[in-house]
Amino acid sequence: MEKVTLRKSLIRSDAMQRVLAFGGLIILFVAFSIARPAYFPTFDNVTGILLATAVNGVLALGVTFVIITAGIDLSVGTVMTFSAVMTAVFIIFWKLPVPLGVLGGVAAGALCGLVNGVMIAKMKVPPFVATLGMLYATKGLSLVISSLRPIYFNDAPVFRTISMGSVLGAIIPGFDIPNAVLILFGAAFVASLILTRTVLGRYTFALGSNEEATRLSGVNVDRWKIAVYTLCGTFAGLAGVLMASRLNSAQPALGSGYELDAIAAAVIGGTSLSGGEGTIVGTIIGAFVISTLANGLRILSVPQEWQTVVTGTILILAVYLDRRRR
Repeated sequence: MEKVTLRKSLIRSDAMQRVLAFGGLIILFVAFSIARPAYFPTFDNVTGILLATAVNGVLALGVTFVIITAGIDLSVGTVMTFSAVMTAVFIIFWKLPVPLGVLGGVAAGALCGLVNGVMIAKMKVPPFVATLGMLYATKGLSLVISSLRPIYFNDAPVFRTISMGSVLGAIIPGFDIPNAVLILFGAAFVASLILTRTVLGRYTFALGSNEEATRLSGVNVDRWKIAVYTLCGTFAGLAGVLMASRLNSAQPALGSGYELDAIAAAVIGGTSLSGGEGTIVGTIIGAFVISTLANGLRILSVPQEWQTVVTGTILILAVYLDRRRR
């Protein structure tokens, strides 16, 4: 009887889905390595997977906070694009120094998150509707501000090194891991500290577990909800800077669809859509699962449309497991 109880407790543990996600990541890596041993496990390809994970991983960090509160943010993809365009405006059009331009791009994302938070917390607009509206607004603003054309950073060559330079490569010859990967892990470390060691993190879980009980206990729920969405926008702004640096341009038509990958990464990593549960480590694992899967299927010459089908199937399975666990 005790063994059965222990097994049920383990299955219902929020750590189980993270273990399953990590196990799935290992299985994917081994399977693709066996299928394409000359291509998949190479250093260059693994570096490509890390680089591909950087942007989606940073986006997913912010989305994790929102989902833990039982909310949703559909705008992070286009907010990322808007932040990239604003970074280009600050650096290329306004001729600001690169560090100020980067801060301005991140601030643009934070501002979008703040507006989302105000609409949801103060105006009582449902998160789905509020962030969907922000999705369209930032998508349109990106096109208007850029005049429908990409903005290139050719006049600021140092900007590209933010993502594509390699501090590790300069220290350890041959170990050319792009800076974007280091930024991802640095952002994940900061996000983990916020989620587990700060008042914002505690109230994030409280909002998702029981918002009304949190309100009745005297907590200013609206203020903390606004803070969570602002933080999500900040991570989206950082992702926009990384994307622009990686492409050496701000592409105003880019961004749609990234929000789905970010949400999928968080859910696959164990963040519950019902709120109240989630970890940064799980989200990073989920982001690597998606990137590894996409990379492996591409090497196997699987058509893009089928890659999307597989990703969607895995997302449905992750949500199903979360429901069963609950």
